[in-house]
Amino acid sequence: MNLTSPFALTVWAIVALSFLGLPIGHSMIAASILYLFLAGQDMGLAAEQLLNGLYNSYVLLAVPLFLFAAELMSIGSMSDRLLRFCNALVGRFRGGLAQVNIVQSVIFAGISGSAIADVAGTGRVIIDMMTRNGRYTVSYAAAVTAASAVIGPIIPPSIPMVLYALVSDASIGYLFLGGVIPGLIMAGAQMAVIGIQAKQRNFPVEEAVPLRQWPALIVEAFPALMMPVILLGGIRIGVTTPTEAAAIAAAYAYLISLFLYRSITARQTYDAVLGSARATASIGMLIAGALAFNYVVTIENIPRTVQTMLSAYDLTPAMFLLAVNIILLVLGCLLEGSTILLVIVPILVPTAQALGIDLVHFGVVVVFNIMIGLVTPPYGLLLFIVSRISGASFSAVTRDTMPFVVAMIVALAIITYIPETVLWIPRASGYKG
Repeated sequence: MNLTSPFALTVWAIVALSFLGLPIGHSMIAASILYLFLAGQDMGLAAEQLLNGLYNSYVLLAVPLFLFAAELMSIGSMSDRLLRFCNALVGRFRGGLAQVNIVQSVIFAGISGSAIADVAGTGRVIIDMMTRNGRYTVSYAAAVTAASAVIGPIIPPSIPMVLYALVSDASIGYLFLGGVIPGLIMAGAQMAVIGIQAKQRNFPVEEAVPLRQWPALIVEAFPALMMPVILLGGIRIGVTTPTEAAAIAAAYAYLISLFLYRSITARQTYDAVLGSARATASIGMLIAGALAFNYVVTIENIPRTVQTMLSAYDLTPAMFLLAVNIILLVLGCLLEGSTILLVIVPILVPTAQALGIDLVHFGVVVVFNIMIGLVTPPYGLLLFIVSRISGASFSAVTRDTMPFVVAMIVALAIITYIPETVLWIPRASGYKG
């Protein structure tokens, strides 16, 4: 590639502006305008791409709605009730509170669609529970919290899957259904790690919850447990689109918190709207930048060039998936997940299609990779968040997270090379891919 071509200078501009501290979304918009200027094209095309991409994409409405539902879960008492239910379920086993951390993430995953929302919703509470009276070290509690949070965007609903659908035209509904088994596989792998470490380190055993308390715990948690059922049920039987399901999730969380649990005030509602709006604006700016830059990538015919280059190596689908896993795992150590989804993945999708790889399977594999990137250094966004929440050092949290990363990579290999782990539920629901 000519290092002084308009496209090369655009890439250099993105890198330089990012290193100078400009958000990646803004960097991509500025660099794309630079490309249009250098290529002698109308710079207004950048604005046209932003407007067309953001305002004509119905699917993007799901993002703020899922974020709003997660905010309501965090400020209401729904997450606390789920935590008590999970403690009754698995707290009695050795390493029980660590196992509770995983199970509550599986349940919360069916509501929020965001790893960061999972940590924000119950992270501080579960870390405090695990470290009380010296049961677990602070760094280990933080590591389990970070590792379990990545389950959130794999089990539906999933904001990363919404973004993948945006760049690939894959069905969001089938992507959601495809994430169920992989998410449970990831949870199982993490629970296996805790089971092994519990014996090695002699983790404490929590007092079992008496059977007479179970009915009250189930009744308390039941409305929250029903949210994933309502979400997936509506999509599965075709009553709602994923975006409509997101709206129902937000309304359901609000009504349950307001009228049944009576745990939310007008001020808290305002804070939830404000918090989800801020998060949406951040994601929206990143999407806007990616839309402008993807227009540049399309003009330069980069996907076709990459496809031609890879075809020269005569890659099989299995070899291509291995290469994609390695590339995404490495990039996940350095880049934010949404950036990878919106900038890198569109370049890979045409090659995956040409090799006959199912786009739903490919999408779940991609999201799985990106979630692992959230807990791998040096970037590891969730590692920074739980380190700040818990007060543990970043290096200690990273050390305790590594066994979970290894287990998740094993789970990634399973879903990569056994496509039915992803496609069985979608096909049972009518998917023809």
